[in-house]
Amino acid sequence: MSLMQFPIITNFQISVMSSLVLIVLCVATATAVRATPHCDFPAIINLGASNSDTGGLAASLLAVPPPYGETYFHTPVGRFSDGRIILDFIARSFGLPYISPYLDSLGTNFSTGVNFATAGSTIKPIQVQSRLTFSPFILGIQFTQFKRFKTKTQVIRNQGGVFATLMPKQEYFDRALYTFDIGQNDLTAMFFSNMTLQQVNASVPDIVKTFTSYIKNLYDMGARSFWIHSTGPLGCLPQIMTNFPFAERDAYGCAKPYNEVCQNFNLNLKEALAQLRKELPLAAITYVDIYSAKYSLFSDPKKYGFEYPLVSCCGYGGKYNFSNNAPCGGTIKENGADIFVGSCPNPHVRVIWDGTHFTEAANKVVFDLISTGAFNDPRSPLKMACQRNIT
Repeated sequence: MSLMQFPIITNFQISVMSSLVLIVLCVATATAVRATPHCDFPAIINLGASNSDTGGLAASLLAVPPPYGETYFHTPVGRFSDGRIILDFIARSFGLPYISPYLDSLGTNFSTGVNFATAGSTIKPIQVQSRLTFSPFILGIQFTQFKRFKTKTQVIRNQGGVFATLMPKQEYFDRALYTFDIGQNDLTAMFFSNMTLQQVNASVPDIVKTFTSYIKNLYDMGARSFWIHSTGPLGCLPQIMTNFPFAERDAYGCAKPYNEVCQNFNLNLKEALAQLRKELPLAAITYVDIYSAKYSLFSDPKKYGFEYPLVSCCGYGGKYNFSNNAPCGGTIKENGADIFVGSCPNPHVRVIWDGTHFTEAANKVVFDLISTGAFNDPRSPLKMACQRNIT
């Protein structure tokens, strides 16, 4: 029986093979890094309602009075909060300035994005008799505004001059992050109509279908990165709890049936976006579970440094410091005297600002939660919102 022969390996060969292995590992590592870079969004294009309005309604229809804006801007700037909103924190996280509203013509800079959101906007036209008033700038109108904006800005850039630098570059439209926060008012309008909650739920699929149709339209125009917020827990808002005092409460004091409608809307939206990912192969679509992020502030307020989570900071009267007749920044008469509806001493420890919107402090906490990806589908962080197939 002969012995097996093994080749003799020299020190030189070992050195060469080690070098080759090291090169392969470096190339593989570099390739992996290049495959999943942080997204460099040169602009943000937002469509939505009051939660992401940076001054659209104030510039076009209704000025926002003091004490709105008091915490950060120290003056009203069209935002429905005492300070910054989630969209502001999103912009800053990419090193971008705050996003200017499309409807504001005074000193506006659109070079890094545009905001079509207005408070009171809905996905579909309001088709019910509601006790509340809503914005005429529905999602379809906002999309029409975007189409004109995309064309007109390039005409201005090509003309040159002082205004050219205030317009976004053509390539920014394909590379921008498209953000959405809308749907809350569609549900609220029906809550304040003669519809039952069962009827509201039955209307949800059609609302979501309309929503996704505009996402498709934007995709057809070159949009690729979408960051889409679900609707929040409306049943935890003083507006809902004050007007529907007999609704069943959950363990944290929120109006349970109204939150269940919101959850139904969000489930429909999440499923529709999952289907949309299959239909739009080049799109990176992130569903952001704003509901769960916001609800955590009501279920465990002390964890985030908040107190009285269900009570408005800026309001007047009742268990939740909210009244339909005493809006934040308004004036009411009591015993013949005018009383200004102002804010609480410490907005930074409150969740709710004016009965329907969050304080800057709460907005910052929600941003911190959702930007990590922990509340998203897929679970990709904000910095990776341009990437597809993130697990």
